[in-house]
Amino acid sequence: MLGLLVSGCATATLDQAGSLRSYDNMEQSDGMLTRSKLRVSKEEVLAAKTIRIVPTVFSDGTAVPFTAAQRRLVTNAADRALCAGLSERFYVVASEPADLTVHAVITHVVPTDPTAVGVSKGVSVAKTILLPGVPVPVPRIPVGLGSLSLEAEARDPAGQQKAAMVWGRAANAFDSGRMSEEGDAYGLAASFGGDFSQMLVTGVTPFGGVPSMPSMQRLGFLLGGAPKYPACEAFGRAPGLVGMVGDSAGVPPDWTDKGPVAAKVE
Repeated sequence: MLGLLVSGCATATLDQAGSLRSYDNMEQSDGMLTRSKLRVSKEEVLAAKTIRIVPTVFSDGTAVPFTAAQRRLVTNAADRALCAGLSERFYVVASEPADLTVHAVITHVVPTDPTAVGVSKGVSVAKTILLPGVPVPVPRIPVGLGSLSLEAEARDPAGQQKAAMVWGRAANAFDSGRMSEEGDAYGLAASFGGDFSQMLVTGVTPFGGVPSMPSMQRLGFLLGGAPKYPACEAFGRAPGLVGMVGDSAGVPPDWTDKGPVAAKVE
């Protein structure tokens, strides 16, 4: 069973789209599930006080199997997670000058197979009916798993790179999964935002250390509350408990996430 789960897992590439000012001196720094290459000028990053987020985009060379609305949900999930994480130490500004400017680009994406997720949800429901009260997790069928790769950097006002990361991660059999093509990419985008923001907050790799507890403010934001800084309002409120229920049920992200504020006005 374990062999089947491992062999069926998707893989994520570490493509370079050319959006970074430099790829020099980047070191491999992988997590348990994530592959990455990164570099960070710790002293200069920790000296920064203000930060601005340029909205995430798909690279021109990326084959995107999503609609415009699906792409918007995925890129916004990354930006919302970035803003929540960066707010732990930085003052996040909207358009004002900042000590650092962050920009991420999606370089590769593999869509989710909604049918495979639906079958997994059906197996989970069957287990609940046939074995009620038995606390045995039901792994997701390791078929049609999605993946996501990004590259991102933080630049100073002179345009010099102070931190950079090439990041890739694939869904696995223990991710809940959503019945939509962008389901895995949506969740993975938020994971990227958490990893990259942690690197800038701490000045070191986000992988391999002891995870830090998020502040009450950040927890509140993730549960659908107001962000710490007004600039983060541009990325909309997190779905909160409704989103968690939707994730567990496997419904498409747009059922629970309204996306960025700009999209609501369009």
